[in-house]
Amino acid sequence: MESPNMEPKLIVIFSGKRKSGKDYVTNVILERLGGDVCGVVRLSAPLKQQYAQEHGLDLDQLLGPGLYKERYRADMIRWGEARRLQDPGFFCRLATRGAWQPVWVVSDARRLSDLQWFWNRFPQQTRCVRVESSEETRKRRGWSFTSGVDDAESECGLDSGVHFDWTITNEADAPSLEEQLLPILALATQAADQ
Repeated sequence: MESPNMEPKLIVIFSGKRKSGKDYVTNVILERLGGDVCGVVRLSAPLKQQYAQEHGLDLDQLLGPGLYKERYRADMIRWGEARRLQDPGFFCRLATRGAWQPVWVVSDARRLSDLQWFWNRFPQQTRCVRVESSEETRKRRGWSFTSGVDDAESECGLDSGVHFDWTITNEADAPSLEEQLLPILALATQAADQ
């Protein structure tokens, strides 16, 4: 049964470059754990919702993978940075407002301020995962370098100086995703059973 604002037992925060497969990996976790145990928290969703509202844009297209989002991405990043300077936890609070499951999977952390908000608010529950893919693999998935996006904090803010509890290598020649996710799924199951 849904109980708003329930304190999570485990928060697993994912970060990685564009087209590294963060959404794919977090969706696999959701499928394995189920929606009653695991809630996927997308930090970009409230950012895009607020941006669309303030700029009169189509939210569904901003949330999708298409060219519409890419057309606004650089301005949306600048706008989001200005919001974060005013209030570093603004988007994290919005994104977690409706989360009620015992395990939260944050699919898209991009800045140290995102991690710090969770570490400060939920120090015992928070774990971090980095999803990595080569540039060649990301290109095959549709990525191409965009100046002002791929060299901005939103893409590079967690490239160094962060301890990740796990690193997932999302490549064809890496160990299977199932194998790499075993310790995360085991911890999530254990936390949910407490």
